[in-house]
This record gives sequence, C-alpha cells and structure tokens, in this order.
Amino acid sequence: MKVFELNGDLFEDVEGFYDEIDRLLTKDLTWRTGHNLDAYNDLLRGGFGVHEYGEPIVIRWLNFEKSKRELGADFVQDIIDITTDDRWGHRCTLELC
Repeated sequence: MKVFELNGDLFEDVEGFYDEIDRLLTKDLTWRTGHNLDAYNDLLRGGFGVHEYGEPIVIRWLNFEKSKRELGADFVQDIIDITTDDRWGHRCTLELC
C-alpha cells in the first residue's frame, strides 16, 4: 500500500494544506484542482497520476498537532472524517503523528 506523508511543517493555513495535498496526490496535471473539501475527497479516490482510482492508500500526517492548531479543529475534523469514511469511494487509512 502506498504511503503519503503529509508534513504539517510544510503549510500554515488551509490554502497551504491544499497546495501540499496537490503536491502529494497529483502529478503532471494540466489544470489546477479545486481547493475545497469536495476536491480533496476526489483526490483521495486516485486517478490523478500518483495512485490508481480506488487504490488503497495511507496518509501519514506528520506534525498533526501543529496543523490542528493552525488550521482549526473544525477544518481538521472535516478532513479526518472525509479521509476515514469509506462511503466516499476511496480506501484510505489515516495515521496521525
């Protein structure tokens, strides 16, 4: 299973979070992804040049507590809920470090 490390030291706000997710989960796109929760959900499903559509992945969120402070508990909880709920059509495991 592919492991993607989301390092909380590399972003300080929501826009930076989305930029980092784009860097991790997309490759060689000729268009910009949406920076919102729906687009995040789509990226988790795969098919954007890094992992195949529906391929199980692990997201290891490094420096999670820093991210939670900077992004806000509500936003972070939304991210956790989307990432771990398999009803959305993706198969993700989330590790908070």
